[in-house]
Amino acid sequence: MDAWLIWLVCAVAAAVGEIATTGFFLAPFSAGAFGGMLAALLGAGGAIQLIVFAVITIFCFALVRPIARRHMYTPPAIRTGTAALIGRSGIVLERIANDEGVGAVRIDGEVWTARAYDDHLVIEAGAKVDVVEIRGATALVAP
Repeated sequence: MDAWLIWLVCAVAAAVGEIATTGFFLAPFSAGAFGGMLAALLGAGGAIQLIVFAVITIFCFALVRPIARRHMYTPPAIRTGTAALIGRSGIVLERIANDEGVGAVRIDGEVWTARAYDDHLVIEAGAKVDVVEIRGATALVAP
């Protein structure tokens, strides 16, 4: 089998793996393998093909991965919707007791149905709480 074909199979396999995992780990290897394929098509020897593969892969990891990681993890300051409420503080307006199905909390001026993140915890009115999670229209809070 020709070297360029082996590089192509490796590049496509890494690209498919990247699409399946979306972790931006296999994409640099795929780009490097495509580079190795091009080097093979241009008639370069095996050592040159490996060097091209390594250089392109390292280049992609060094420059592209940090940019992609920044975009994957949105900082809390620009989150919108219910995701923006996670980590915020609120005041308990109505006693929160999961067993009784009661509880309300004011978060950023809005009143939310609330449940304690710990099922056995009862939080009295007036207590300050932090939003841990939002499930539907209910805020899960912890003191």
